[in-house]
Amino acid sequence: MTSIIGTYECKADAKGRVMMPVALKNQMVPFMNQGFVIKRSVFQPCLELYPMSEWDILMAQMNRKNRFKKKNNDFIRRFTAGVKLVEIDATGRLLIPKNLMAVAGIRREVVLSSAINIIEIWDKEAYEQVLEETASDFADLAEEVMGDDGDTIS
Repeated sequence: MTSIIGTYECKADAKGRVMMPVALKNQMVPFMNQGFVIKRSVFQPCLELYPMSEWDILMAQMNRKNRFKKKNNDFIRRFTAGVKLVEIDATGRLLIPKNLMAVAGIRREVVLSSAINIIEIWDKEAYEQVLEETASDFADLAEEVMGDDGDTIS
């Protein structure tokens, strides 16, 4: 599994190109030849950038779903709606498709935030708003998600 680290602020130009910060670009070098998949997030008003190796793992999980169950088929359709193959060019720019920029409400100010094995792409204002909204509940959430329930952290 890939582990990507950091949160970075940058700008998108009028065409939707985002210059990847050097520290993030250096982490992405091992995945450059494979390409990336960009999609809308399921839970948040942002986009998700998957290295192809991580996307393949996720698609293998999806492929095990019985497509003859309507809810599975509906989920897969919605999950993959708007998915695009993208590349980071030689100068380190990522071109975000216009329709996905609109879906996520991305304007000029962008936040690229690592989420373990993927990168979330946010409009800066929306990112800060979500962080603020969840700040007061974070201690309770941390206890619930990471607390002593038999799981251990290595």
